[in-house]
Amino acid sequence: MGPHPAVADVRRAVRASLTGLEPGALALVACSGGADSLALAACLGFAAPRLGLRAGLLTVDHGLQPGSAERAHDLVRLAPALGLDPAELLTVTVGRAGGPEAAARDVRYRALDEAATRLGAAVVLLGHTLNDQAETVLMRLSRGSGSRSLAGMPERFGRYRRPLLGVSRTRTEQACAALGLEPWKDPHNVDQAFTRARVRSEALPVLEATLGPGVAEALARTARLCRDDADALDDWADAAYAEARGLGAGLDVAVLARLPGAVRRRVIQRAAVAAGVPASALAAVHIEEVERLVTEWRGQRAVDLPGGVGAVRRYGTLIFASNLS
Repeated sequence: MGPHPAVADVRRAVRASLTGLEPGALALVACSGGADSLALAACLGFAAPRLGLRAGLLTVDHGLQPGSAERAHDLVRLAPALGLDPAELLTVTVGRAGGPEAAARDVRYRALDEAATRLGAAVVLLGHTLNDQAETVLMRLSRGSGSRSLAGMPERFGRYRRPLLGVSRTRTEQACAALGLEPWKDPHNVDQAFTRARVRSEALPVLEATLGPGVAEALARTARLCRDDADALDDWADAAYAEARGLGAGLDVAVLARLPGAVRRRVIQRAAVAAGVPASALAAVHIEEVERLVTEWRGQRAVDLPGGVGAVRRYGTLIFASNLS
């Protein structure tokens, strides 16, 4: 008999994520002990040697919950039985910048990056599922985000890969059960102080009850389609940015004027960030104000942007600089 269908689904997703790696390359899994990352870890340990690869495990102890260190040690001790070696526990201290979720995420990725570099890993697999993707899209949709934000989490970025974006959370739970693994249930996942927990336990169930089943799948599919669109627009914007810049540091207004708005705003965003505007602080309202210097030119004064940068139109050129008067 073959493996349980849920196990087969996760193994198939893992194999697909490992394509293109050199023989003998090290693939690591970031494992919290929850059903998603635990199923991913087990299936990586199964698939990697059959593809001529090495597999290991990293687990991060944020120190935010009683017993977290012992749970992390348990994962490290379990790793060899799953075919994962090396296996390391990374202990971090979570700050407060940006809120608890953002602070934990930032310090977690720093720890994973440092460990992956030290161990010479080619990739690090993350256990985000189809349901995580749906929750991400819904949260970003509520903020009026553009197509790039609605594209959700990418399948690949840098050394990181997310094999399970097409696999449901229910499927990973079934895979753990079939493999005899007992996942840890993170109380933060049901803590209503966290936005994602409220979306998971309240918003999505209401949508499913109102609109019928399949909402999570539809949102994840929307993310994939938006990502294809956003990638195409970004490629166009890269070419347009190069053309608009010409030989100088400013942007040629004539080139910007003939671009579709979706591309023009991307070009403006690139120029603003290149001039020193923090990308995280640059909002749609800032970009739209700068765009009016192109589309609704009335001799306006400079537009103030975050980071002490301004944008002004002079002699057919859109200029980004500090201390503009």
